[in-house]
Amino acid sequence: MENDFNYKIKSGLFGVAVGDALGVPVEFYSRSDLKENPVSEMIGFGTHHQPAGTWSDDSSLAFCLAESLCNGYDLSDIARNFVKWYNTELWTPHGKVFDIGIATRNAIHNIGKGHEPELCGGFEEKDNGNGSLMRILPLVFYLKNEKDIEVIYKKVKEVSSITHAHFRSGFACFIYVVYCLELLNANDKTEAYRRMQDVVAGFLRDKKFSPVELQLFDRILKSNIAEYPENEIHSSGYVLHSLEASLWCFLNWNSYEGTVLKAVNLGGDTDTTAAITGGLAGIYYGIENIPQKWILGLARKNDIDDLCERLFLKLK
Repeated sequence: MENDFNYKIKSGLFGVAVGDALGVPVEFYSRSDLKENPVSEMIGFGTHHQPAGTWSDDSSLAFCLAESLCNGYDLSDIARNFVKWYNTELWTPHGKVFDIGIATRNAIHNIGKGHEPELCGGFEEKDNGNGSLMRILPLVFYLKNEKDIEVIYKKVKEVSSITHAHFRSGFACFIYVVYCLELLNANDKTEAYRRMQDVVAGFLRDKKFSPVELQLFDRILKSNIAEYPENEIHSSGYVLHSLEASLWCFLNWNSYEGTVLKAVNLGGDTDTTAAITGGLAGIYYGIENIPQKWILGLARKNDIDDLCERLFLKLK
């Protein structure tokens, strides 16, 4: 069982980084452009002029979270790691930051001013980019034995709020984490999706959250997002679009490779959609089903391997 957990950590974190690296060179390309010239391999340069195998802020901040969790759960420490990344002291692929969201940059400045970590993220509706969802996966492993859904929600909300404090961002992260926890329990992905819907519905029963906000999640929680046509699935940097697109790709494709390439080829915020999707697909299909050449081509592969090992030793 222990070895299985170690394997899941590696599968999840490499799943994020490989998806991210596949999407980096074509970030902001349109869906129609990518229909004509789809990504099928790990390529270099493109949008950010980075060599092949370079992951972005998505993986960097996920690794910063994982690094912090190697020492236990401490919001201030997680926030400090984000600042260290921004100052290029921690978890950059090649020693420089080449991509950062506006909300995350603002939050990092707030952290630097000494604000409480969970008060550093933006609270306004406009602050609902995908910058907390893209990095939340390591928290799944920390919460794997947590049976109290209230504790799960509280922790997810806190970790999201370091950079994205609006309800919508935190709730999107919560849905993703609950789904990942169901996948960790070796559930079939469709069954896990139904179970996630049930768990979230049970959690919401006694809550007084804004009905207007909750309604935004109806396509995920009250329908089956997998059944929507592609033209109704958006892949911008908006958190709800990213969550819907990642679930849609994951539920509709049947291999790690097919799933993340579909996420990239949706266009738009390609690296983040594929990183979020890659986390799901990595956990589900396992690291041996991620093409070996993609793993071998990743920047800092050995460092990621070491991080996974340290996180396992802390959380086992």
